Amino acid sequence: MFRALIKLVLILIVLVGIGAFLLGWWGSGRLTSDGGAPATAPSTGIDSGRAREVGADVGERTAAAAESAKRAMRDGSITARIKAKMALDDSVKALDISVDTDGSTVTLSGVVGNAAQRERALSLARETEGVTQVVDRLRVKG
Repeated sequence: MFRALIKLVLILIVLVGIGAFLLGWWGSGRLTSDGGAPATAPSTGIDSGRAREVGADVGERTAAAAESAKRAMRDGSITARIKAKMALDDSVKALDISVDTDGSTVTLSGVVGNAAQRERALSLARETEGVTQVVDRLRVKG
């Protein structure tokens, strides 16, 4: 579901970018009738300067949305790698531990059975590529 959402966001970003490009291109006078001279289109009441401004604004928002999607994908990738390591480790119960990623900072929360499980979970998170800091919010039962 997460991948489908990311794909949808990326498709929308591309479509908006294409639309912004075409609006800017259409209003720039690059359309030609025959032989390369600019076409003289009937007046449509469209302010080409305003269209360019809107296109530039859409382009900036598209870039910001693309960066946000990229950051979400990177965070999701780190979270998935940590959860996979925990699932494969016999000493850690991955279902009892929540992994939240914000940039290169990972927060582990939940309840573990003993101190050894807590240390192993923290160690697995720290060993993951892309992680620079691990915040420990794990509680030991009992």
